Amino acid sequence: MSRTAEDVLKMISENEAKFIDLRFTDTRGKEMHVSVPASGFDIDKFEEGHAFDGSSVAGWKGIEASDMLLFPDPSTANIDPFMEDTTIFMQCDVVEPSDGKGYDRDPRSIAKRAEAHLKSSGIGDVAYFGPEPEFFIFDSVRWDHGMSGCFFKIDSEEGSWSRGLKMEGGNSGHRPAVKGGYFPVPPVDSFQDMRSEMCLLMEQMGIPVEVHHHEVAGAGQNEIGTRFSTLVERADWTQNMKYIIWNVAHTYGKTATFMPKPIEGDNGSGMHVHQSIWKDGKNLFAGDGYAGLSEFALYYIGGIIKHARALNAITNPGTNSYKRLVPGFEAPVKLAYSARNRSASIRIPHVSNPKARRVETRFPDPLANPYLCFAALLMAGLDGIQNRIHPGEPASKDLYHLPPEEDAMIPTVCSSLEQALEALDKDREFLTRGGVFSNVMIDAYIELKMQEVQRFRMAPHPVEFDMYYSL
Repeated sequence: MSRTAEDVLKMISENEAKFIDLRFTDTRGKEMHVSVPASGFDIDKFEEGHAFDGSSVAGWKGIEASDMLLFPDPSTANIDPFMEDTTIFMQCDVVEPSDGKGYDRDPRSIAKRAEAHLKSSGIGDVAYFGPEPEFFIFDSVRWDHGMSGCFFKIDSEEGSWSRGLKMEGGNSGHRPAVKGGYFPVPPVDSFQDMRSEMCLLMEQMGIPVEVHHHEVAGAGQNEIGTRFSTLVERADWTQNMKYIIWNVAHTYGKTATFMPKPIEGDNGSGMHVHQSIWKDGKNLFAGDGYAGLSEFALYYIGGIIKHARALNAITNPGTNSYKRLVPGFEAPVKLAYSARNRSASIRIPHVSNPKARRVETRFPDPLANPYLCFAALLMAGLDGIQNRIHPGEPASKDLYHLPPEEDAMIPTVCSSLEQALEALDKDREFLTRGGVFSNVMIDAYIELKMQEVQRFRMAPHPVEFDMYYSL
C-alpha cells in the first residue's frame, strides 16, 4: 500500500500508536531498529531524518565520522503485531548527512540505485523479483564453543532422532522421514497452524501469500511462497517475512532459523530467486526461443552464469552456505540453465501465460541480504544483456548424475566463502556501474566476511577429532 508521510501521521493518530519503530538493514542482512515515542514523532522525521551512530554497525563508519540519518519510507508503514504497546514500524534509508545521499554501504540505498540504474540504462523500466526463502523451525537449539570444546544440539519433535524419546504426553510417532518432509498432511506435518498464522500476518502487512507447505527436510523445514514485486519492495517484504516467521515461532515456544544447512544428512534451505525485466508494460523475457524465452532473457542468464562465482559472495554469504552447495548431492551447483530441470542452477519455470515468463536462480540461500542479493543479480544480468553474453546450450540431462567426463565440462559455483570472496574481489566491475555498488563498499564487505572465514578457520571442529584424533 502506498502511503505518504501525512498518511502515516494520520495512521499514528487513528491507531493511538505509542511508538514508531525505525528499521534499517545492516551489511550482513540483519534488521536493526530504534523506537521513537509517538509524542516525539512528527513530519520532521520524514524531512530531516533521525540521527544515529553508524560506527556501531559492523562494516560501516569509523567513530570519527559516525553520524548518520535514518529517513523512514512512509509506504512501508505497518502496525507491528508482536508489540504489547501499539507500534508502527517503517523501513528506512540510511543517509549521509554531509551530502544528503544514500549511504554507499546502506543495502537499501544500493538496491534503490540498482533500480535507478536499470531505468537510466534504457534497458527496462522495472525488474521484478520473487524469492522463495526456506527455513527450519526447531523446538530448541543449544550451542557453545571455547577452549575446552564445542557442540551444538537441536531438539525437534519432527526430527527422526526423536522417535525413541520419552515425551510428556507420549511420543505420537507421527513425523517425516529424513528427506521425507515434502507435502505430508498433519499430524506428520506439525506446523500447519503455525504457518497459517504466519501467512495471515504477512497478508495483514500487505505481502500477498500464494502457498505454504512443509519442505523436504524432515525436521521442521518449511516454506511460505509469496508474490513477486519490484526489487526494493520485494526486499522489504523479505525482511518483514523473516521478522514474522521468527516471532510467530517464538510465540509458539519454538525457534526458527534461515541457516542454509543446520542439519547434517538432510536437505538444506535455499532461496530460489525468480526474476524478469519489463519495459513499457511488456515482459522482455518472453519470446519464441528456448522454453518461451527471448534472446534478451538468454543474455540475462549468460550474465548470471558468467558472474556466478562473484555473486556467490553475496547470494551465499556464510561459511554455512557451502555445506549446502556440495557437488554430488541435490544442490544447484552446476552453472547451467534448463526448462523445468531442477538440477540446473538456473531454471525456466513452466508457465502458460507469457507475461509470467521468468528465470529462477537456484543457488542463493536465505542468509543473503535481500537488498544486496537482488541488486547483484540484476547487475549481473544487465551485464549479460549489454555484452550479449550467450549462456550456451541448455542442460537436458540430470546434472546430479553425469558421467565424469561430462560432469567435468560444466562449471560450478564456489565451494567456500573464501573462494567466493576472492572471486568477488577480482570480478566486481559489473557491480560498480552506475555507482550502484562502490569499491569502498565491496572492500568493506570482503573485509567483514573474511573475519567470519578467519574465525571459522581457526576453530577446531568435532569432525576433525573424528578424522584425526587417533592418527
